[in-house]
This record gives sequence, C-alpha cells and structure tokens, in this order.
Amino acid sequence: MATAAAAAVVVSSIVFTTSGSSAAVNPLIGWAGSWSTGLIASSPLDTGGSLTGFNNESIRMIVHTSLGGNSLRLRLSNEFGTGPITIGHATVALPASSATGSADLVAGSVHELTFDGGNASTTMYQGADVVSDPLSWRLPADTTLAVTIYLPTPTGPASWHPSAGEQTFVYNGDQADNVSGAGNILTRLAFYFVAGIDVQTILPAGAIVVLGDSISNGNGATLNANTRWPDLLSQRIEAHSVLKEGVLNESISGNAVTADGVQSGFSSATFGRSGNSRLVTDVLSQQNVRTVIVELGVNDINIYGDNAAQIIEGLTQLGLRLQEHNINAVIDTISPFGGLVGPPGWSADKETVRLAVNSWIRSQTVFDHVIDQDKVLRDPANPSMLLPAYNVGDGIHPNDVGAQALVNSIQLNQL
Repeated sequence: MATAAAAAVVVSSIVFTTSGSSAAVNPLIGWAGSWSTGLIASSPLDTGGSLTGFNNESIRMIVHTSLGGNSLRLRLSNEFGTGPITIGHATVALPASSATGSADLVAGSVHELTFDGGNASTTMYQGADVVSDPLSWRLPADTTLAVTIYLPTPTGPASWHPSAGEQTFVYNGDQADNVSGAGNILTRLAFYFVAGIDVQTILPAGAIVVLGDSISNGNGATLNANTRWPDLLSQRIEAHSVLKEGVLNESISGNAVTADGVQSGFSSATFGRSGNSRLVTDVLSQQNVRTVIVELGVNDINIYGDNAAQIIEGLTQLGLRLQEHNINAVIDTISPFGGLVGPPGWSADKETVRLAVNSWIRSQTVFDHVIDQDKVLRDPANPSMLLPAYNVGDGIHPNDVGAQALVNSIQLNQL
C-alpha cells in the first residue's frame, strides 16, 4: 500500500498529453534511449509460446527505464516475424507494486499511446519496427513502467526476449486500459515485441549500450527487482555522475561474439544472432549512443568451443567498427566459470582459452577502456571460479552482491 500511495503522488504531479502535430525544433532538446532489450527469433519448440504467438490477447510487460525525460516514445518490433502484425491498442502506466510481481496499475496512471500521427492502432510489417507518437510525460530517472499491448489478430511467430527477469502477464481480449492485474491466463518471464523506450530531454548526454550475454542480462539477479548490473550502473550514474546517460541493456542469454545461436545445438532457444551481427540492429540503431560496453566471450568458449584467436578476431572487429562510428568502446574481461557443471561445462582447456583472451583484453588498444570483470568476480584462492559470495549458485552467474561489486569497480569517467 505504501508503494502504491507513493506512486499515486508521482501521478498527481505529472500531466499527460499526446499530439500528432509537429512542433518547432529546439536544438537544446533531443531524444536518447532510456530502456531497450535484445530480441530474438521464436523458439522451434515454442518455448514461451514464441512460435505460436498471440491472438485476441493482451500482454502486460514491466520494464525499468534509466534516463529521465519530459516525453517518451515506445518502439515495437516485428523483426523476426513472418508477416504483418496489428497492434490494436497500447498503453503505458505505473505498476502498483512491480517488485512483488503484481500486474496491478496505479489508478490514474494509464495513458494511451498513439501511432502514425494520432491513430490508436498500427501495423508492424514483417521485419520492421514501429514507433509511437511522443507522449508528454515528466518521467523521472529509473522509473518502472507497465507496457500493455493488445494483439487483436493472430501474430504468428513473435520477436521476443526470453529470460527477462520480470514477470509478464497475458490476458484474453483487450486489457490495455484495465487497472486491475487480475484475470491473466498466463505468466511468463519474457518480453514480446517491445524493443525500446526513448525519452526526450534537455541536452541529453546520450546512451550507454551494453552488448552482452546472460551475465549482463541478469540471469543471476533477483526476479522483478531490477538488480541486473546494467540497472545498478544506471542508478550509480544517476546518483554520482554530472552527465545523465541512459543505460540500454542489449544482452541476450547465450549470446556469443561470432557464433549465431542456431549453431549451438540447443533446439529450445536460439541465443540470438552473434554480437558482431547484432551491432547495427541492436546497438548503432539506438538513439544518441555515446558508449558501448561489450561483455561477450564466455559462450564462445563454453558452448561453441572456439579458440582464443577466433574470439580475439571477433572482438577486434567489434572494437574497430565502434571506432569508425566515434563511439567510446569499453570491453569486459571474461569472468570465471570453473564451477559450471555441463554439458557444456568447464574444462582445463577452456580455462586456458579464457586466460588467453583476458590477457589480450587487458593489453589491447582497439577498445578505449577495460572493465576487469574477471578480477572483480573471481575467487583469489581459486581464480578459475567465482568468489563464493558473488556466485548465484550455478558457477557462472553473479548474484546481486556480485553485480553491485562489478558496478562499483567501474570508473564512471570512462563512460
């Protein structure tokens, strides 16, 4: 009740307006990314209902923004679909208590999104994104939002993000305006079709994009708590940095530097396209990108068995492409996974590759800065393993304490 009351106070102090009309351009105001997620193709085994899709159903998804602003716009994607998809109705609102996994909304906070200059519905064509009209809203930094979309007709395969770390709620019919979270027919841990939220603000500093795997995706984080290390980084920037930057988490569990997920042999999930092939669609397409943090490589070693030379070549290509775009390029060392039981799993040969790649990362000049994730998270008494206090229990993913330690080690002036 205290959470809902506090949220209601916020609602009473903001005014919602939408407009499809054009306005005079103010050179001091610009758009920057505040939240995003990496999408993948549907699972061949219909994991998360991704292959079946939706029909006359609403999806309520809880997202956590980073950079605040005076307006927002929602980006939806049909990147991996097989045909056009109708968005019948879409809203944004404040969840009453997202940390408990509730889908209830704060009364008075629901607001309609429009598309294409004032239309309540729109079409996402195959392979394309759609962006809502700007919604005027003084959105504080680090705000949790509920995004609800209604899909009136069969969607076919969904563009989705599994292992979201947030509960998502599926309903029959159009529930986009429904404040009550009751009545859902399914609860899943995935995002569907929603790709990003941009905010408009005065003199935006830009966005930091994290191109990572499950460690950055937050597979070891507390459910519904927004304790992935990129979330914690956003909070630290807001509290301590003069430049206010958005943090966009374009991380996908199982993602690799050079290998596509379909090559993994795991038929229930694709793990997304390789980091190299995602650079344009998932990173460079974001609004006002200032810095990119690359946290990849452990899956190249563990899942695909790649050698150090191939991984280094792929990381070098990523760094050079970021240089071409004058983007501040930051790279993480690969943290240990000696406690991981397979298959696949740790081996002495894989450890040799990890150490070789980390040696290159610490000495290379392709990236501008290095975050020594390995040094922060490893057990000094057994460097091939995570420090027990940071281990979520599977031997590879840091828990909330480990994520915070990693964020505390980052020099903000390098971002």
